[in-house]
Amino acid sequence: MATVAKSFAEHAVVPDVVPVAPTALLKVTYSSGVEVKEGNELTPTQVKDQPTVSWDAEQNAFYTVAMTDPDAPSRKEPKFREWHHWLVGNVPGSDVSKGDVLSAYVGSGPPPGTGLHRYVFLVYKQPDKIEFSEKRLTNTSTDGRATFSIAKFAEKYNLGNPVAGNFYQAQYDDYVPLLYKQLGE
Repeated sequence: MATVAKSFAEHAVVPDVVPVAPTALLKVTYSSGVEVKEGNELTPTQVKDQPTVSWDAEQNAFYTVAMTDPDAPSRKEPKFREWHHWLVGNVPGSDVSKGDVLSAYVGSGPPPGTGLHRYVFLVYKQPDKIEFSEKRLTNTSTDGRATFSIAKFAEKYNLGNPVAGNFYQAQYDDYVPLLYKQLGE
C-alpha cells in the first residue's frame, strides 16, 4: 500500500490528478506483453490497444475505471489537463467488458517534443449502479476528452477516493501519427 501512495506522490499524480492516492495497486497488462508498473516508461506503440485491468473487486459491487493524461499537451504546459483516454462505469466486480463504456479506449498520443506524459489508471468503487449523464465517446473522436477532471467526475457521482490505481509514462513514437489519423486530427 505504501508503495502506491509513494509512487503517486513522487510523480505528482497526487495532487495533479487526485487529492488522495489509491490504497491498492491496479494490475494493467497490454496485449503487447508489457505491464504498467508505477511510472515505468512504455511506448505509444505498446499501449495502442485496450489493456486488461484487474484489482481485488467485490463481486456484488460496481466500479468505475478511468485512464487520464494530466500532461496534455505537455507536462510543462498542461492547458488541456486532463485528457481522458478511457472511462467505463457500472463495471460489475472486475469485469470491465460488462461495464458501460462512457469513453472508448484511446492509446497514448503525446505530441512530438513534449517529453514524457503520465497516463493514470484509477478505479473507484461506486455507491450503487449509476445513470451517467456524460455523452458516450467513440475511439475515433477527441470531442469532450480535453479539460476533463477525474476528481470532479468522482465528486459529481459521489465515488469517494480511488480504491486502486497505477500509471505509466510515454513520449512520442512513430505510432502517434496513426493514432491522430484514427482520431480525425
